[in-house]
Amino acid sequence: MQSREMWRIYGPVIALAIAGFVAAYFLMDPAPPKTVRFGAGAPGGAYHVYAERYQRLLAEQGVEVELVDTAGSIDNLRLLDEGFIDIALVQGGLTGSSEAKKLRSLGGLFEEPFWVFLRNGVPAGDFGDLRTLRLSIGPDGSGTRALAASLQTTYGGDWPKAARMSLPTADAVAALRAGEIDAAAFAASPDAPYVQDLLRAEGIHLLAFERAEAIARRDDGLSSVVLLRGIADIGADIPARDVPLVAAVSQLVVREDIHPAIEAVLLDAAGAIHAEPSLFSPSGRFPNLTNADLPVSRQTTRFYRDGPSFLRRYFPFSVANFLDRAWVLAIPLLTLAFPLVRAAPPIYRWRVRRRIYVWYKDLRALEDEGRATPAGEARTSVLSRLERLQADIGGLDVPLSYNDDLYRLRSHVEFVKQLLGAPPKPATAG
Repeated sequence: MQSREMWRIYGPVIALAIAGFVAAYFLMDPAPPKTVRFGAGAPGGAYHVYAERYQRLLAEQGVEVELVDTAGSIDNLRLLDEGFIDIALVQGGLTGSSEAKKLRSLGGLFEEPFWVFLRNGVPAGDFGDLRTLRLSIGPDGSGTRALAASLQTTYGGDWPKAARMSLPTADAVAALRAGEIDAAAFAASPDAPYVQDLLRAEGIHLLAFERAEAIARRDDGLSSVVLLRGIADIGADIPARDVPLVAAVSQLVVREDIHPAIEAVLLDAAGAIHAEPSLFSPSGRFPNLTNADLPVSRQTTRFYRDGPSFLRRYFPFSVANFLDRAWVLAIPLLTLAFPLVRAAPPIYRWRVRRRIYVWYKDLRALEDEGRATPAGEARTSVLSRLERLQADIGGLDVPLSYNDDLYRLRSHVEFVKQLLGAPPKPATAG
């Protein structure tokens, strides 16, 4: 009986709370997608290798990464703009105002030097001297070609078709070795095998960008780096002197509408992958926002300033994401729950006491009727009804903490009976 009474009071409160949380679950921000598409560049390239590392790290968090082979940075930007991919590595210095409307940068990740290799004896001491030579600047759609074309514009002058050849990487390396072209440009990691081969090749040398710092100051997506003497091969002293270079800072670029949880897990992965030292940067320099040439979200800015959120530090990705989405709706639900919980105990006390006090109405009516009835058979009828009332009250079941109210009622019934002339009950032998 007592448990049924408690469920009558607390049951609706519990049901309302459960219903509120269920509604919150369906009304809160949508869960992040389980699969994302990553523009990985050409198989075998540095971008593809990095994309595979992102794929492995995100898989550990329950996010499947589908790698999409592309022609390079320009192709990545096009596919991002069309919504065919969600994430890509993009060479810095290639974006403009149109890309800034739909895309966001998660920061610079690594420096990708612009290498220009020339055959020995070619009369060129500066990049601007190459306009009269046979120069390959990479295939259409590649970041190499876009950066080379941008630098040709920066240096000014007329660059004829012969100085804008579009040979693929392997073909350009072979043509340079064979003497079919005078120079070839590549935007690539220093670890790229063909870069290492050309640094050691007989009859070929690397062009220095003596004004690299000035060029970098003109473009947020570029930086000035120095290939230190001997860093490629200390024993062979390669290169034989410090070589200043222009480098594009590759960025992790996402669509503006990407889910914040995916953005957060990408930032975590970027920190794990790109904090390692390289030939051009010390440990911990990347990732950063210094060379980002696209807008960044508030979450990205907060991440670089404060690190991962509290939830991401202490909970797995799936749990942290759920709590991050649910807390906004949990606040109004808890605000509603507190007064309900506080109101339940007084309501419960009132309902229990009401089961006791409701009998006083009948008791008062019988007392008034008995007082108005002269002694005799009529009053005996009133006393009989009082006996039945007393028996009914004796069957009440209330919590122990309310027994004092119950026994007070029973003593009041006995008092009214004696008031109306009922003989006192004999004491029970102990």
